Amino acid sequence: MTGDKKGLTYADAGVDIDAGNKAVQLMRGAVQSTFRPEVLAGIGGFGGFFALDARKYREPVLVAGTDGVGTKLRIAMLMKKHETIGIDAVAMCVNDILVQGAEPLFFLDYLAVGKLEPEKVAAIVSGVAAGCRQAGCALIGGETAEMPGFYGPEEYDLAGFAVGVVERDRIVDGREIVPGDVLIGLPSSGLHSNGYSLARKVLLEVGGYQMDSYVDKLGRTVGEEMLEPTKIYARVVLPLLQKLKIKGMAHITGGGLTENVARMLPAETGAAIKLGTWNVPPVFDLIKEIGAVTEQEMLRTFNMGIGLVAVIENDRAEAIKAELTARGEVSYLIGEITKGNKKVSFL
Repeated sequence: MTGDKKGLTYADAGVDIDAGNKAVQLMRGAVQSTFRPEVLAGIGGFGGFFALDARKYREPVLVAGTDGVGTKLRIAMLMKKHETIGIDAVAMCVNDILVQGAEPLFFLDYLAVGKLEPEKVAAIVSGVAAGCRQAGCALIGGETAEMPGFYGPEEYDLAGFAVGVVERDRIVDGREIVPGDVLIGLPSSGLHSNGYSLARKVLLEVGGYQMDSYVDKLGRTVGEEMLEPTKIYARVVLPLLQKLKIKGMAHITGGGLTENVARMLPAETGAAIKLGTWNVPPVFDLIKEIGAVTEQEMLRTFNMGIGLVAVIENDRAEAIKAELTARGEVSYLIGEITKGNKKVSFL
């Protein structure tokens, strides 16, 4: 370089290190609000430290899960509302490890943005922290990557990674499920974080709705309905696992009730789910009606109002429902285990 010509900087290429540092400072309080006693260090290092108290366990097994939010992110971008999408990132991961019987311990997030706006990043991470508080796990680290030319200035992607622990002899793996056991369903908060490519096509393209379109059937705008955070079940399920035998659990995500319930079934068993035994949120009826979506396609795409399914012995059904009612939780007896070939049928 000669003369007075100024050399290019990283900021000239679209990556602002100072903005990244500001984002870290803005999110610090939200992150620290999730810390458990096992967390040894604050944010800003190269790794998060979590001291597992081995004295609490006889034979601890770590359970890990990772997931993203999918195209629900587009709704947050259209709404310009970023404070809750992080809850979805946590929920999709911690619910997956929860159904194996694991207590969520800690979480890490990955956020990639086209342009790093510190306030927006802090809002997104505050949602991640809120999800971690709901799950009882610590947010011990993460990565924020500014990627100009890869994402548009307003675009971003979000993924998460959760680690939990379960005693080896308390792992919930479905192996003890037998015909005659029953299915207990816990309600979802709505669409959760799956099926959004179809939901967006039906509601926004075919239906012609905008984010601010108020729909009487929903009792709120389309945007508000679609951005409703995924329910996190940790504080509901973990106490049950201490008191009652749960043979199997399924987190109802992509693949709906059809695919996810089948994943927990042992060979030579099936599941018969009785439709009409739970309240289906109106958003699903709206999608089905506008898109002329078949019942079969709805059941294998969406959760249809059931976010988690647990399998228990028939004679313990009333006990678990009473325990849930005492905790202010709604539950439904939605079906039973049958003989079969790992298939789910609907009655």
